[in-house]
Amino acid sequence: MENSANNQGIMVPPVEGVAGGGTAYGWNDSGFHDPRPLRGAIDPMKVPSAELVHVWCMPSTSNVGAQEMPRPLEPISLLAARNERESVQIAIRPKVSWGGCGMAGAVQVQCTDLCSSTGERLVVGQSLTLRRVVPVLGIPDALVPLDMPVSQINLLPGETTAIWVSVDVPSAQPPGQYEGEFVITATKADAECTEQSLGKAEKHQLYRELRNCLDLVEPIDGKPSDELVERVKSATTSLRRVLLSPSFADFFSDNGPVDMMDEDAISNLSIRIKLSLMVWDFVLPATPSLPAVIGISDTVIEDRFGVEHGSNEWYEALDHHFKWLLQYRVSPYFCRWGDSMRVLTYTSPWPANHPKSDEYFSDPRLAAYAVPYRPVVSCGDMEKDYLQKEVDILRTKSHWKKAYFYLWDEPLNLEQYDSLRNMAIEIHAYAPDARVLTSYYSGPSDAPLASNNFEAFLKVPEFLRPHTQIYCTSEWVIGNRDDLVKDIIAEIQPENGEEWWTYVCMGPSDPHPNWHLGMRGTQHRAVMWRVWKEGGTGFLYWGANCYEKATVSSAEIRFRRGLPPGDGVLFYPGQVFSSSYHPVASVRLERLLSGLQDIEYLKLYASRFGRDEGVALLEKTGMYLGPERYTIEHMPIDVMRGEIFRICGS
Repeated sequence: MENSANNQGIMVPPVEGVAGGGTAYGWNDSGFHDPRPLRGAIDPMKVPSAELVHVWCMPSTSNVGAQEMPRPLEPISLLAARNERESVQIAIRPKVSWGGCGMAGAVQVQCTDLCSSTGERLVVGQSLTLRRVVPVLGIPDALVPLDMPVSQINLLPGETTAIWVSVDVPSAQPPGQYEGEFVITATKADAECTEQSLGKAEKHQLYRELRNCLDLVEPIDGKPSDELVERVKSATTSLRRVLLSPSFADFFSDNGPVDMMDEDAISNLSIRIKLSLMVWDFVLPATPSLPAVIGISDTVIEDRFGVEHGSNEWYEALDHHFKWLLQYRVSPYFCRWGDSMRVLTYTSPWPANHPKSDEYFSDPRLAAYAVPYRPVVSCGDMEKDYLQKEVDILRTKSHWKKAYFYLWDEPLNLEQYDSLRNMAIEIHAYAPDARVLTSYYSGPSDAPLASNNFEAFLKVPEFLRPHTQIYCTSEWVIGNRDDLVKDIIAEIQPENGEEWWTYVCMGPSDPHPNWHLGMRGTQHRAVMWRVWKEGGTGFLYWGANCYEKATVSSAEIRFRRGLPPGDGVLFYPGQVFSSSYHPVASVRLERLLSGLQDIEYLKLYASRFGRDEGVALLEKTGMYLGPERYTIEHMPIDVMRGEIFRICGS
């Protein structure tokens, strides 16, 4: 993987262990000064796992890197509302080496259902999921799903591995205390978790992997050299994944494969972590209180997955991405970029009269949807009067109140502003109640709206009125001055249906909240705290999959040059990490979800005691005071949530 900010051009593949760390790092703290006599001599089935590995727990806001040092192991205690996802991390670090082939060894991770005293359950694999935290550019970010209920993880010497544990509480789950446990057992390297022999499913998987490698490298005639290099790299990644799979453990492990350890061995040797979850009698609303609209580049999907625009495969790919991203309480829209930052945005690729569009727009999880200004897929003669026909259909629907038009991203001069206004005039001719969203960080550069840049920025609503209803401003402009927020809000006319939304992208930069790779976990989560405290009624993010172009689904991810690493990328293609077609979330996307859930807690509190008291609670707990004054530690988050649970849950 290539960091666009890395001028040395160092290539880092998106695989586990890329953070490095050295095989000798951390040996002294384990008490084993010379591990060489122990290599190959330790049988993990005869030694307590606590003598072989450190295990401890970390909050979801911690960036648990390869060099994270051990902490005391304590039970996990979580609080969650119904229809909420709560996450925590389990860190594992080898004390000694008992494996071969450059690995410290392997551990099996097993988890149980979470059960209440009345027999209610949160089932493993449904409500309880495990994902391995994989480094991207050396930073823990990609969350690669693990097998359930038993997974095996290979550990590298001197490196810490993190497992991301998520509990999704269904809306109808009875409140109460739920208990379960994780069982972590050191085992022989590359042991299979199920059965030693290859079954039909395993053979089919190997066949698909090898067939994919052949497909990548066979059609080379006439291909440009850069594409050939990319294909060879992808094929190499796939081959390495096959060769390092448990199916071939006999050929590169001194210990050979073993079966899943028997129950007695697990009972006697394993490390057990108790998990206690309090589910309280508050249901997060199905429709998020604050619409967070997140862009998905359809051209990136077309290029990477080789689907032709408008084909059946194209519709299927977009549908898959849309439904997957909905679980994060965001409102996805697809986008195609034109000249001068003109953008075609749409939430449904189907026309308004198609049943799928009604399915999308009626989904209660969707807080807002983008209506395209022109056809997404060419429709010949039907393009005449397209906009009017679409609007006429949508205005008859109850979900029309969710609709908005996003026509231009950050217009910069009078020509672009005039083009935007002309499109808005056409839209409002058909639908006077339509909402047009405009994102901006300045006024037009060639129009003297005011004597200075910030005053000109403040005058944009007056300049665009009545052609824009959602004024979406960059948080970068505000900086760390809360007084500027009041000036911006003073220009908005909510009594006339106007709204104020905000967005982040390249800016603001550290220490302000944003979703760049390498920022602190609370910094990621604080993006939504800032929105709520400032009083914004919506949020825009320009892209969730806007990495560099690739023509192979399993090609390594490269962030776009000139952008901070992670900007515009909140999830990764699943094929980069495995054969799965499902996208792989980033820890930043999970923290976005947590921030949106925090808003629901604060909204509940404000509904009881007023918004000022909600803001006071944010500040009193030390969770968030401003864009440069927010908690670095996780504890204030738990204090805030616990206080709302104590007061509003009684």
